[in-house]
Formats: sequence, C-alpha cells, structure tokens
Amino acid sequence: MKSLYPVIMTQHLAGLQAFFVDYFGFEKTFVSDWYISLRLKDHEIAFLLSDHETIPQGFRQSVQGVLVNIEVEDISEIYKRIQQDIPESIVLTLRDEDFGQRHFIVALHGVLIDVIQEIEPSDSFKEYFQEGFYHE
Repeated sequence: MKSLYPVIMTQHLAGLQAFFVDYFGFEKTFVSDWYISLRLKDHEIAFLLSDHETIPQGFRQSVQGVLVNIEVEDISEIYKRIQQDIPESIVLTLRDEDFGQRHFIVALHGVLIDVIQEIEPSDSFKEYFQEGFYHE
C-alpha cells in the first residue's frame, strides 16, 4: 500500500482547511473549489465538496459521525489558542482520561476533532495496551 488517508465530505472546505493549517501547521498540497488536500510530515487529510459529481448519487452528503484524532506533543498552547479564537467550537473541555489521554474536542462544520496528548494511563488501563505500544 502506498498511502491511506481520510477524505472528509463537506460544504465547508475553506473553514476546515484554515483550521488544520492555522492550528496544526498542515501544508496545502492541492487546492481547488471542490477538493483540498493537506499534508503534515507523513500525515494527510483531504476535504471534498460533498455534492461533487464524482460522488455517486445517493451519497452526496456532508460528513456525520466522524471523529478525527490529532495527537500533539504539547496540548496546552493549542487549547489556549482555540479557546481564545473560536471558543464556541469547543464541545469537550481539556481533561485527563484514565486511558492515557489529555484531550479536548472541537466541533467544526460537522466534524469532531479530538486533540490529544498522550499521558500515562491508570494502572487499570495499562493491561489493554498491546505489546510494544505502551512503555513505562
């Protein structure tokens, strides 16, 4: 396999592009009025106009029920910026979870974006990590 990445169908290409570029540093790799592709290192995400003719009839609708995870090294600064710039988008405030995440969730144009920083999980969750994926 050469690559795998999500393509989010939406009517809000510019808004989603701006969020990923402004807050996470994604670079634009392809920008048209119906499709936008963004890349950050080895990670890619794209946005497609949901009623575009390349989508089969009956499936031309904006995304619902998608949660995009973005893992970061230091969540505090990103949370502070989003809280200052677009506080109405925060639907879950910054918090620590027993399963090993410090995170918050933003709702933007029908897409949930879960911004995550790994933290040490509680002892009760350590057993669920598969070999090689959690180090004490």
